[in-house]
Amino acid sequence: MFFASDNTSGACPEVLAAINAANDGYARGYGADEIMARVTRHLREIFEAPEAVVHLVATGTAANSLALATLSQPWQGIFCHRHAHIAEDECGAPEFFTNGSKLVLVEGDHGKMTSDSLEAALATTQQGGVHGVQRGPVSITNVTEAGTVYTPTEIKALTARARYYGLSCHLDGARFANALAATGATAAEMTWKAGIDAVSFGGTKNGCMGVEAVVFFDPAKDWEFQLRRKRGGHLFSKNRFLAAQMEGYLEDGAWMRHAAHANDMAARLAVGLAQISHVAQWHPVQANMMFPEWAEGTHERLESAGAVYYRFPAPSGREAARLVTSWSTTAEDVDRFLAAF
Repeated sequence: MFFASDNTSGACPEVLAAINAANDGYARGYGADEIMARVTRHLREIFEAPEAVVHLVATGTAANSLALATLSQPWQGIFCHRHAHIAEDECGAPEFFTNGSKLVLVEGDHGKMTSDSLEAALATTQQGGVHGVQRGPVSITNVTEAGTVYTPTEIKALTARARYYGLSCHLDGARFANALAATGATAAEMTWKAGIDAVSFGGTKNGCMGVEAVVFFDPAKDWEFQLRRKRGGHLFSKNRFLAAQMEGYLEDGAWMRHAAHANDMAARLAVGLAQISHVAQWHPVQANMMFPEWAEGTHERLESAGAVYYRFPAPSGREAARLVTSWSTTAEDVDRFLAAF
């Protein structure tokens, strides 16, 4: 009953098989391998973007930070939700890789910015001439850190506001597949068709061992990203093993099957929790992550039964947790957890 995070699950069989196959023989290094060429073609097809630039890194922190560094200048602000992953869980990496860009935190219920809340932040930035932080890119997290999901229409509203100020837009898609499974949107509809310039396409949380793709829809960003990735120490010599993971992940739609399964297990869990009178959810359950609150003493009972998850601060007399389902969560895991109540 492991609900701590989807990155605590193992690598899926498709990925392990692809890594094993890639280990046979020799291949050119630094991304010049044939597997990488196939991955690039496949991601261009998925995004319906034949000119898209595709590069791989091993971590989400590197993907987000290097992408934002390519889109911004050190004197600019990067606009993101107050509880965005880049704001709360990257140890200042975006600021480090951008050489000083400031994160400008935007309000919004349930982890989501709105056009109005983004406008409020944009309108009050760049007021001091040369003395003030200048406006820079907007970064949207989907699935959000609250477990909620932006629809393409909601993303379009945010990117339209950014475009009004001449700003580019980045999408942190660590759980991108879960967002697509939740909305039924295509990868193109969730990104460039909605006004996104660059996306961090997650794999690690959905069955990969450790790989993320950075996709730019403007080929002019290619060379700068390559230089930043190398200078930042994130260019893998044996890139074929990153590419193999991504190829196994994408092959025959494995990435979407695993995301849909994780979402289904979260829905099963949410339905079961809704039947327990003392349980309430902090946010709508829309993908594979939730934040339930329950009666005091529940943590001890659940953990004694073998449940693993993150505890969260709660009001006096109550307890709260974050629960995340993954590609390998089973219905039996969910039912045993519910039975432990």
